[in-house]
Amino acid sequence: MSNRVLISGASVAGPALAYGLHRLGYDVTVVERAPSLRSSGYAVDFRGDAFTVLDGMGILDEVRGHDTRMRGTDLVDAQGNKTGELPSEAFAGDLEIPKKELTAILHRITAENVRYLFGDTITELEQTGDEVRVRFEHHEPASFDLVVGADGVYSTVRRLAFGPHSQFVGHLGMSGAGFTTTNFLGLDHRVVLQSTPGRAVLLFSANESDRMTVSLSFATPSAEVDLLDRARQQELVHAAFADAGWEVPRLLKEMTEAPDFMFSSACQVEMDRWSQGRVVLVGDAGYCAAPTSGMGTSQALIGADTLTACLAETDGDHAAAFAAYEQRLRPYVTANQEHGREAAAMFGG
Repeated sequence: MSNRVLISGASVAGPALAYGLHRLGYDVTVVERAPSLRSSGYAVDFRGDAFTVLDGMGILDEVRGHDTRMRGTDLVDAQGNKTGELPSEAFAGDLEIPKKELTAILHRITAENVRYLFGDTITELEQTGDEVRVRFEHHEPASFDLVVGADGVYSTVRRLAFGPHSQFVGHLGMSGAGFTTTNFLGLDHRVVLQSTPGRAVLLFSANESDRMTVSLSFATPSAEVDLLDRARQQELVHAAFADAGWEVPRLLKEMTEAPDFMFSSACQVEMDRWSQGRVVLVGDAGYCAAPTSGMGTSQALIGADTLTACLAETDGDHAAAFAAYEQRLRPYVTANQEHGREAAAMFGG
C-alpha cells in the first residue's frame, strides 16, 4: 500500500481528498501556491450526490448553515428595466453557499491531520517504479508514493506529468471578470442579470448585505486571456463594455479599484486518461466541465470521494484504483461537460 501522498491544490477537491485519504491511513501533504487559504471566488452550489459526500464528511449541516438563500433572478434590459425573472434554482442549484465558507470548512476539518504547504508550488516531478520525486519552488525536495493534481484548469501537476495546457484545455468562447463592491443597488438575496448575445452583467448580494458581487462576462477568442496580467485583462473588459449603459460605467470604474478582482474563462479540460503512473488528477485539473455546467464543485467533491473509495476497495493498489476511478466517474463527467457546452452556446446567442 502506498502511504505518502502529495496533493497540489487547497481549494475543494484537494482538501476533500485529503480528508478521505487521512481516514484511510495515508500520510497526506497539500501544497498550495497561494500564501494562505483563498477567500475569494463566486458562490458555489451543490447538486445530487454531492450531498451524500458532504454528509459522509459530517459537514452537511454546517454547509447548509451558509445557504445564500437566493430568492431568484431579475432579468433587466439595457436600461436596467425589469423584463422578467427566473427561479432561484436557475443559478443556485439545490444549495448555494459562498465559496470561501466551503474552503474554510474543508481546511478546518483537515488542518490537524494534514500538512499544508502554503505559498509554494511543484516545479518538477520524476517518477520511478516505487515513488515520485518532487521538487518545490521553496521547500526541499521530497519523495511521495502518489501525487495528485487538484490544482484547477491550469494544473501544474497536469502540465508536468501529461503535457502543456494547450493539449487539454478547450475554450468555450467566453471569459469574465469578477469582484465585489458596495451594494449600491440594495439587492437582498437576489440576482440581477442583463444579457445580450456575447455579453452579460450579473449582480447579486447574499449573506453580506452591504456587499454586491459583480460578474462581467463577454465573448473571447481564446482562454489565453486568463494568463494576461490584470491591467491587460481589465482593458479587455473595458473594451467589451465600452458602449454599455445603465450601471455598467460605474461598475467598470469600481472594477479597477477592487482588491478581490479575479478573471477566468469558460473552459473544459478533456483528457483520454486522468492518471500517469503514480500521478492522478481530480476535479477541474482532469475534467473541468466549465462554470456554465454548474457542476464544478459537485464534480470536485464526487471525484475526490470516488478516488478515495477506489483506493480503499483496491487496498491501495494505485494502478487498479486509478483505473476503477476513471471507469466509474467518466460517464458522469461526460454528461456534465455536454451540459456545459450547451449552456455556453446559449450565451453566444
